Amino acid sequence: MEEAHSDRVARIARAYLWSFLAWAAFMPVLAGQDKVALMARGQHTAYWILILVNGGWLFAAAVLTPPIFAMVHRYPITKTAGASRIIGYILGSAGYMVAAACIRWLILPPWHSPTQQFGHRTLQGFLNGFRIFADLIWDYFVIVAAAHAYEYFSRARKEAVERAELQQALAASELEVLKSQLHPHFLFNTLHSIHALVDTDQERAKAMILKVSNLLRTALEHGNADVVALDEELKFIEDYLSLEKMRLEERLDLRWRVEPNTRELLVPQLILQPLVENSILHGVACCRTGGWIEVASCRNNGTLRIQIRNSVGGVRHGGMGLGLANTRARLKHLYGEQVASLSFDLSSESVATALLVIPEIASGAKAPPLVPAGAGNSE
Repeated sequence: MEEAHSDRVARIARAYLWSFLAWAAFMPVLAGQDKVALMARGQHTAYWILILVNGGWLFAAAVLTPPIFAMVHRYPITKTAGASRIIGYILGSAGYMVAAACIRWLILPPWHSPTQQFGHRTLQGFLNGFRIFADLIWDYFVIVAAAHAYEYFSRARKEAVERAELQQALAASELEVLKSQLHPHFLFNTLHSIHALVDTDQERAKAMILKVSNLLRTALEHGNADVVALDEELKFIEDYLSLEKMRLEERLDLRWRVEPNTRELLVPQLILQPLVENSILHGVACCRTGGWIEVASCRNNGTLRIQIRNSVGGVRHGGMGLGLANTRARLKHLYGEQVASLSFDLSSESVATALLVIPEIASGAKAPPLVPAGAGNSE
């Protein structure tokens, strides 16, 4: 409660500070205008006195500005409450004139223009203050207009922040959906491979089940992380390929060309697994004599380039394409307009190449921002 009260007092103090600074900026200008007019009539009044005279009315305006801003914040002119509030603000000009005259009367005695001197506080002197009613009404409506402009821009800025936060939350939730789809997709294909070995080689099937449990444990350890070091991602891929090696045996030949200075760079979690799985499914497993898979990484002009090449042979098997669609969608969510892409090269009849290009971000650096984007098409 005390903290809320302190914040409210601080806001009011800031409002009055800005109000006094804004109105005080007009004092030397108005005093200069009066000085020129008096000199043209042959009268000579000290400049500081003219600043004091104008400052009295400007002080009154500065005192009344924050309450008017607060009133506009509470009762702005809107489409649903337009006419009634416009009438209310017009009638409020009378109250502003009375309040401004009272404040002016309290801080300074009345100013007698013909003699260019301060007079005595009398009822007549107080009523003479209303002779400049047009100036007072003008000041009042300037404050009301400024308050509405401030309120409009404040609400527009608040709505922009809320939209950005909503888009951020939407992007995060969509990314979690993509990740939740990826894990079952990977598990489904792996269990299918184990099922094929249960009747023919139970010992190997048991070993594969143990490997799967280790892989799932690793995935769960980083379940809330959007990005991990490439070194961790490669360890996961090595475990996954060792699982496939148990199934394919000598039919699978693995090759690694990973530059050491890339291992600490950040990559999206499980971004390589669907690409490697795609190489197994469409390149190695469908060929009787097997084939090879090569994983390479390097730095290039501020980007990390990860290349997965595999031999091509036999008849390719169709698939759901979910993993590849998720890979493209996750790149869009994580990197937005930055340099991030996934491309395939099938121009060679014997080699297929998947090239992943992402921004070069070192471990410990700020992770890329989430931005809402639509999912990509599956390959």
